Amino acid sequence: MSGHSKWSTIKHKKAAADAKRGKLFTRLAKEITIAARESGGDENTNPRLRLAVAKARANSMPKDNIERAIKRGTGELEGGELVEAIYEGYGPHGVGLLIEVVTDNRNRAVADVRHVLNKYGGSMGEAGSVAWQFARKGYVAVEDVSDPDELFLVAADAGAEDVQSNEDISEIYCELEVFQDVQRALEEMGYSISEANMIYDPNNPLELSPGAALQVMNLIEKLEDVDDVQSVYSTLDITDEAMAAMEAA
Repeated sequence: MSGHSKWSTIKHKKAAADAKRGKLFTRLAKEITIAARESGGDENTNPRLRLAVAKARANSMPKDNIERAIKRGTGELEGGELVEAIYEGYGPHGVGLLIEVVTDNRNRAVADVRHVLNKYGGSMGEAGSVAWQFARKGYVAVEDVSDPDELFLVAADAGAEDVQSNEDISEIYCELEVFQDVQRALEEMGYSISEANMIYDPNNPLELSPGAALQVMNLIEKLEDVDDVQSVYSTLDITDEAMAAMEAA
């Protein structure tokens, strides 16, 4: 699971630049709208919405933008109908990719994704050609953990299967069946949750040389710059050397 962890670290460092380009607010608004559409506009009864709104506030998204996104999700405001979709593809060196999009125009979204894949050494895949290489997991990232051992006990008691901690962030992985239980237990203990999502975790991560890995990570960055793309998951195992090369690029 180290690949997801390290890619998350890189994405956190990109957040400020994304915000300047306005892309972060667009992505956050879509998260809020989808969450409100799924389970209503009340943060107290909708954990996904509560986290999406908290993330938006942490990134200084204006209150009016947040409220509009919620109202679009609940149908109080008109707007393009957002749909979620997953496209499968391949990056350089045979790395499998799952690309999550939220869009009001499927034709535009698939065309934009295909264009980026073709331009940067990848290709679209048939439905089911890549998804089998991943397992669906719950993922929670917690910041400012003073006692990693205590966090491990809280998460494990709630059903988590793996906890990884470093000096910057602690990450918890669990089966989907206990995802909300784990998130709720952490919230009740007062932990600061920076991210809580259902992710796609590669079953057998592929380790490449730093140069080859850099090609793949460059493609992933370009895909994440597509307006409709929310997340990209890959079978790449990001080694420390590859991460250092990415940060230096």
